[in-house]
Amino acid sequence: MRVLFIHQNFPGQFRSVAGALMADGTDVAVITDAQNKRPLKGPVVARYQFTPKGPEGLTAAAATVLQRFQRGESAAKAMLALRQRGFVPDVIIGHPGWGEMLLANAVYPKSRIIAHAEFYYSAEGADVGFDPEFLDVTDELRMRLAAKNMPLLSALADCSQAVSPTHWQASRCPPEFAGKIRIIHEGIRTDTVRPDPKASFEVPGGNHTFRAGDELITFVNRNLEPMRGFHVFLRTLPEILKARPNAHVVIVGADGVSYGSAPPPGRTWKGIYLAEVGDKLPRNRVHFVGQIPYAQFIALMQVSRLHIYATYPFVLSWSMLEAMSAEALVLGSATPPVAEIIEHGVNGLLYDFFDTKTLAEQAIAALAEPQKYEHLRKAARQTIVERYDMAKVCLPAWLQVIRDVEAMPPPSAR
Repeated sequence: MRVLFIHQNFPGQFRSVAGALMADGTDVAVITDAQNKRPLKGPVVARYQFTPKGPEGLTAAAATVLQRFQRGESAAKAMLALRQRGFVPDVIIGHPGWGEMLLANAVYPKSRIIAHAEFYYSAEGADVGFDPEFLDVTDELRMRLAAKNMPLLSALADCSQAVSPTHWQASRCPPEFAGKIRIIHEGIRTDTVRPDPKASFEVPGGNHTFRAGDELITFVNRNLEPMRGFHVFLRTLPEILKARPNAHVVIVGADGVSYGSAPPPGRTWKGIYLAEVGDKLPRNRVHFVGQIPYAQFIALMQVSRLHIYATYPFVLSWSMLEAMSAEALVLGSATPPVAEIIEHGVNGLLYDFFDTKTLAEQAIAALAEPQKYEHLRKAARQTIVERYDMAKVCLPAWLQVIRDVEAMPPPSAR
């Protein structure tokens, strides 16, 4: 079997499945952006060059469509080069979000396609319009969201099968495609991300070292932004730390923007909300560590007494599941992707995203009497092992999808 992966930042969500296929001797090739500097050992790699081009004067929606189609053309040129070298895949697996898959079936009309259906945008029911601080849902924005959905809609129409990591994310797609979508998470390495009573985490700079049993709150984002609840968390933190004078906080995340809207020019969301809380926050007990290596992140989850995770109704972060796998007690926002995993009082705790009073009360109680929540920690890990273990659950499901799709008749023969 020959498999082609398409992802502008490969491996992305396909790390485990691509590795498993190559380990089994599958002939694997990859299409990825030339800006992706990761050293990719094993597959045949074709990197495309993408530079957005005019014309000037386009609306935001039109520019969105144009740039995604231009990226699709750039990726198609790389596919054509592969085809000229004799590589014709039986199965194409790709992330359509950036437009790279728009012309995949034109280059390879007989290949079966598996599309990663990560997120379908709309102005209602998800991230847009969720936060009352950011409610400017204009007609222009609605049109731009519709434009962002075009690559996914095209992929859902072209594909033999789609895969979505959670039921809620799958439910966002138009209902006429529901029969095409299987729910398979990328998976968590529970053998690596596991509890360790001997773990320790040293704050960069060597000022503090935390160990299991310490009164430590953790909060992790790729970037510190409202989309992941940073503003609500930081506003609540002074009350929590006032009630728990021995508690410390480690906050992981950079100052950029991953998903949500950008802050005003020249500012960061971190700086904006730090200025808002001012001297109410005991800075000597709040440790901003930026982005950290994965091994340090695991150690941090292993020593955390309370991990607070929040997100708008949007794509669920792997970090929350990894925290649960390490037996951290997770206090999460009761938004749909979180509530799909965490059942309040069973394997974690939930609070309304904007309810700072309940967030503070639950955090203070969990910090004060950690032994009362030990059963939630155990149940959290059990949830991840049973439902999201990469090796035993998610990867076998992914490989079965590939086998099923390979066995389907070529698109032209249907």
